[in-house]
Amino acid sequence: MPIAVLALLLGIAAGCRSMMPVAAIAIAASRGMLALTGTPFEFLEHGWWWAALGGAFAIGELIGDKLPVAPSRKALVPLAGRLGSGAVCGAILGATHGAVVIGALAGVAGAVIGTFGGYEVRRRLAAAFRRDLPAALIEDGAIIAISVAAVCLAAR
Repeated sequence: MPIAVLALLLGIAAGCRSMMPVAAIAIAASRGMLALTGTPFEFLEHGWWWAALGGAFAIGELIGDKLPVAPSRKALVPLAGRLGSGAVCGAILGATHGAVVIGALAGVAGAVIGTFGGYEVRRRLAAAFRRDLPAALIEDGAIIAISVAAVCLAAR
């Protein structure tokens, strides 16, 4: 699968849960699954703490997303974080195939799709369930699957 498509998918995941693709990349890199040697992201290959930190932030976001005080993903600050996450994660995936800029651009495009499209899908699911929690849990599962699949498909 073309690396731009995988970066787009990771960006979509970042648009829904900004830290999940970060965790997937950090875990894969720490296990040597991504070809990052010689790239600006080579540091991710050295040390389990990147995976632990990414995983902790992803778990925190999964919990925080369900709280009534969680801000809208479409608000300026959360949106900027999602776009940044999409860009960085896309760039890292792109770096595995010598296409950092293409990966970053695809990641940002995906983050826009994930932010606004993910919001609409979750809103409709919540309306169908008449509760937000089932919709949020379905979204969590989908984002975990997309993040893991995109990173695994980009692996060596």
